[in-house]
Amino acid sequence: MPTSAPGSSRPGRAAARGFTLIELLVVIAIVAVSAGLITLSLRDGHAAKLEEEGARLAALLEMARAEARVSGVAVRWVPKAEGNADPDPAVQFRFVGLSAAQALPTRWLDPATRAEVVGAPQVLLGPEAILPPQRIVLRLEAQRLELASDGLGPFAVTTAEVPP
Repeated sequence: MPTSAPGSSRPGRAAARGFTLIELLVVIAIVAVSAGLITLSLRDGHAAKLEEEGARLAALLEMARAEARVSGVAVRWVPKAEGNADPDPAVQFRFVGLSAAQALPTRWLDPATRAEVVGAPQVLLGPEAILPPQRIVLRLEAQRLELASDGLGPFAVTTAEVPP
């Protein structure tokens, strides 16, 4: 019986070197599964940017909504329409009704982001506590994201259905 002591191997048989086929197949399988998981975990950069824009816009809308309720002044969010010649090309959306001291951002983090209010040219944010249901569709390249409010609750990010 061979042991680990020197000189205990069988005479006439060379010591085994290298890897067996099974060992190589196991390593290849582990590498393939790891590569697959990494590929699935990588996200489309545009999707991540659009989700960040959606979360940011939802927060801005809620801040403007709170300001409208506190001040008692009607506040509206108006996105820049396609082809609209705005005097300030850097402005991509506006909060109309807020004072200069309450000014909120007017640009997207990614300039390629586009917004469309569904069924209206603008979003009404107050001062009433109950508003009509409203939806905003954000687009960045081929990605699409929807912000919605039922009029009572806050604006929330939802995945928009892609039209046929």
